Amino acid sequence: MANVLYVTAHPLSEDESLSMAVGKQFIETYQETNRNDEVVHLDLYTADIPFLDKDVFNGWKKLRETGSLEELSSDERMKVGRLAELGAQFLLADKYVFVTPMWNFSVPAIMKAYIDAIAVSGKTFTYTKEGAEGLLKGKKALHIQARGDVYSEGPEVNREMGHRYLEVMMDFFGIESFKSIIIEGQVKFPTKAQEIKEKAMNQALTIATTF
Repeated sequence: MANVLYVTAHPLSEDESLSMAVGKQFIETYQETNRNDEVVHLDLYTADIPFLDKDVFNGWKKLRETGSLEELSSDERMKVGRLAELGAQFLLADKYVFVTPMWNFSVPAIMKAYIDAIAVSGKTFTYTKEGAEGLLKGKKALHIQARGDVYSEGPEVNREMGHRYLEVMMDFFGIESFKSIIIEGQVKFPTKAQEIKEKAMNQALTIATTF
C-alpha cells in the first residue's frame, strides 16, 4: 500500500478550472486502479499554510536554544507547530501529485509557501561535504498544470518558471521520478480548446494506471 498526497493550489473548482478537472480525472482513475492505496487531499487554499515570517524564525531559534515549546509565544508555537505537521505529512507520503495553474509565468504564491514549509534541512534534504543531498529518494511526483499560452516550445519557453520550479525542488529533495501533464494553448487557440482538454484527460487516464 502506498500513501499519495494530492496537493491542489487553485481557488476554483473542477468545473471552473481545467487543471483541477484534469487533476480530478487523474486521482479518481488512480484510486480505481490502486484501491489499497491511501489518498490524502491537501487543498492549499483551505489549509493553514504559514508563511516563513518573524514568528517562525524566532520560534525556531528559541527551540534550538532551549528545546522547549514553553519559551515560544502563542503565535510562534502555533506557526512552528503547523509547519512541523505539514512536514510530517509530506514525509509520510510515497507519491505526490501537485495541481496548479500557471499564474504570471509561475505557480500561485500559496504553492511557494507550501514548498517553503516542507523544504527543511534534515527532513527533505541534508547538507554534506559534497553539497546538498535529497532525502526522498525512491518517491514519485507528478505536476498537473494548465497554461493559456504555449510555453513548452517557441518564443515563450524561457518565461515558464512554475513547472521548472517544482522540477528543481523535487530534484533537490531527491525525487528522481517527476512526471507532468501540461495543458497549454487553450486560450491562444480557442478553436482547439476541447481537443487540448481531451488530450490532457487521456494523459491523466494513462499515467494514473502506471504512477
